[in-house]
Amino acid sequence: MSLPADRTPVIIGVGEVLDRPGDPAAALEPLALMAAAVRAADADAGGGFLGRIDSVDVINLVSWRYDRVAARLAERLGITPPRAVYAVVGGETPTTKIHESALRIMNGDSMVAVVTGGEAQNAVAKAKAAGVQLPWTPPAPKPENPIIPSEHVTPLGMSHGIFQPIHIYPLYENATVAAWGLTPARALAESGAAYQRISAAAAANPNAWGRTAYSADEITAVSDDNRMICWPYTKRMVANNNVNAAAAVLMTTLAAARSAGIPEHRIIHIHGGASAGEPMDFLKRDSYVQSVAQNAVLGQAMQIAPKGFDRVELYSCFPTVPKMARRTLGLGADVPLSVMGGLSFAGAGLNCYMLHSTCAMVRSLRDAPADQALLYGQGGYVTKHHALVIGCRPADAAWLMLNRDVQDAAEDARGDVPRFDGGYAGPARVESFSIVFGRDGQPSHGSVVGRTPEHARVFGKLDVADAAGLAAFLSLEASPIGLPGTVSVGDDGLQHWAGA
Repeated sequence: MSLPADRTPVIIGVGEVLDRPGDPAAALEPLALMAAAVRAADADAGGGFLGRIDSVDVINLVSWRYDRVAARLAERLGITPPRAVYAVVGGETPTTKIHESALRIMNGDSMVAVVTGGEAQNAVAKAKAAGVQLPWTPPAPKPENPIIPSEHVTPLGMSHGIFQPIHIYPLYENATVAAWGLTPARALAESGAAYQRISAAAAANPNAWGRTAYSADEITAVSDDNRMICWPYTKRMVANNNVNAAAAVLMTTLAAARSAGIPEHRIIHIHGGASAGEPMDFLKRDSYVQSVAQNAVLGQAMQIAPKGFDRVELYSCFPTVPKMARRTLGLGADVPLSVMGGLSFAGAGLNCYMLHSTCAMVRSLRDAPADQALLYGQGGYVTKHHALVIGCRPADAAWLMLNRDVQDAAEDARGDVPRFDGGYAGPARVESFSIVFGRDGQPSHGSVVGRTPEHARVFGKLDVADAAGLAAFLSLEASPIGLPGTVSVGDDGLQHWAGA
């Protein structure tokens, strides 16, 4: 069953902007970047849609503080949409907002919608280093009492120094090594090979911030310009948000697109998608060998596309994400995992990568038509997940009309969540670990997530000065997952880990 053309949501225009001035003071501010991207998307659709936009979603930005972000953008564009919304933080937010816009169009609540986002972190950083004041819209004042999201950035995580995404994703990376029966060396080689192909996509993408193709060794090997960040991730395996870039995706009905004379091969259909999440506190996850939320949204995507995907874009903030997703999707190890070029190489503003990826996928589908392609985004710390299926053929209305929330499926698959016992002292075994490196190339701190004989979860700080004890965790020959250790509670009130 197909929807009537006046209720069929389609993507008609995409726009991307890169800004590389030699002088940071000459850089475009985020609002200007986004306005340029929206105008580019309108031009890509043939023009004439800008004044008809009735829904604007702006991806949350971090490089500059504005008040009234969505309203200010509308003013710059000279439009007065009845709906203009500033979105929440999350790498999955672009695909979520595109999906939600499609549902509003399908339900008759919108005729022309745009999703946009942009950042100018590169200019902000350069201006700060040079002591230059940027001539942009005056920033909104900082809140007097900024709130740290207590469920995501927990006091316990802060006490351990394990609280940023780069600290948390290695828990999954290191746990899956053992679960998949790999040595750390083989797992690292898999990451390098996958990221080599992703970097090749960036090199071929004129809209990528970075366009260098790297070999697997150049990605995984530690060097002067590729330091270790958090074991086993080097700089080239970590997301790059230091860009000046924006993107926009313009949507309308199939009837409106045809009425405007847009050729059929330039119209991309939205087929459906799904979202689900994990607990915000990483110590309250059921395991680190998979994400049931990721599995649920990808499972829904596979039901939407039972014949498989011609191409995929798998979120690539850190290698464990596309590696887990690839296995869930049943894709071979040599399948290209990105058309955009990855967060490490193509780069993108924080929260904006999947918006740029959608632009890249739309262009790819126009150049080489395919029935169905997958856009998979992720936000937080393996926390929020959203999959979106798009393609050149019309969507099956039954899938598009389905509720996009598959949280119940994720919860049905979730294993027992271990009880956390922060006062425990005694024997335990390694469940996973995270070791952070300093700019000097040496481990600065680390912590072990462990399990007691009664299967309770513990969280113990590592003594990075103990080279012999640390060696087992940094070995490429054998995974330390499952090794015994001893947990004690120190004078600081925190648990500490020592090898057995």
